[in-house]
Amino acid sequence: MSTSEIDATVRAELNRLRESIDNIDAAVVHMLAERFKATQQVGRLKADHKLPPADPARETRQIARLRELAQSANLDPAFAEKLLNFIIAEVIRHHERIAEEAENGQARNA
Repeated sequence: MSTSEIDATVRAELNRLRESIDNIDAAVVHMLAERFKATQQVGRLKADHKLPPADPARETRQIARLRELAQSANLDPAFAEKLLNFIIAEVIRHHERIAEEAENGQARNA
């Protein structure tokens, strides 16, 4: 069955649902952007104080917390953990870059 053969009522409902999904996707992107702004600040603070880019204890706590939130929201906790692990890996990559830039900047000024 092609899209043109779908009943008009069904097509309208499908479009309504897809618009909702599009809005949620936009909100997710904006929330991730805000999260990364905050983690960039954490990365600069860590670099300024020569702290390691990763914090495994915090990551473990965050994963457990997110799994609980996912469970209460009827979202697969394993999926939520995979998503958070992906985000954490990107944050650590950013923190390593920030630390390297800070170190290189200090070396140039020394």
